[in-house]
Amino acid sequence: MTVFDTQLWARLEGYRIGPADAALSFADRLARENRWPAAFAHRVIREYYNFCYLAMTAGHEVTPSDQVDQAWHLHLTYSRDYWQRFCPEVLGGDLHHGPTAGGQVERSRYYEQYAQTLASYEAAFGEPPPPDIWPPAARRFGSDPLSYRVNPADVVTLPKRAVWLVLAAMGLVVIVAVLAGRSL
Repeated sequence: MTVFDTQLWARLEGYRIGPADAALSFADRLARENRWPAAFAHRVIREYYNFCYLAMTAGHEVTPSDQVDQAWHLHLTYSRDYWQRFCPEVLGGDLHHGPTAGGQVERSRYYEQYAQTLASYEAAFGEPPPPDIWPPAARRFGSDPLSYRVNPADVVTLPKRAVWLVLAAMGLVVIVAVLAGRSL
């Protein structure tokens, strides 16, 4: 890894995605589309900038966390801003997004790249990445890809823990009812 590029970092810190006068800011849209609190979306954007810094300086291909990838995907939809302003003026070069071709070879490659990315992150920024945004590879490539978008107007979602608690309570009610019926 090269010496910290303060000029690139200064450009990233001064950059804001999208028009300043938008009724719905990039951060607000990122939060809404991922059902994140606004403060978390702002942290993810900061980590997206860290990722972009690494992409330009690490000397190897980098792989984002799922959360950072969500910010990257959304940024790509601001195509004029991304290709005409961000890449040439802020990064000083193109940053292409390439999806996986799938299969075990690709899986192994992305595991390795993700591990290198985490190591490069710590080397560049002097601390490990926040684990709530940059989880271990097993989660990044295990359960995170199982996520999908749902419309909360159409479904009810509950954490698994809540479902198990409800089922346990219902089971307890059944047991008590059965025992009460026997003692009569």
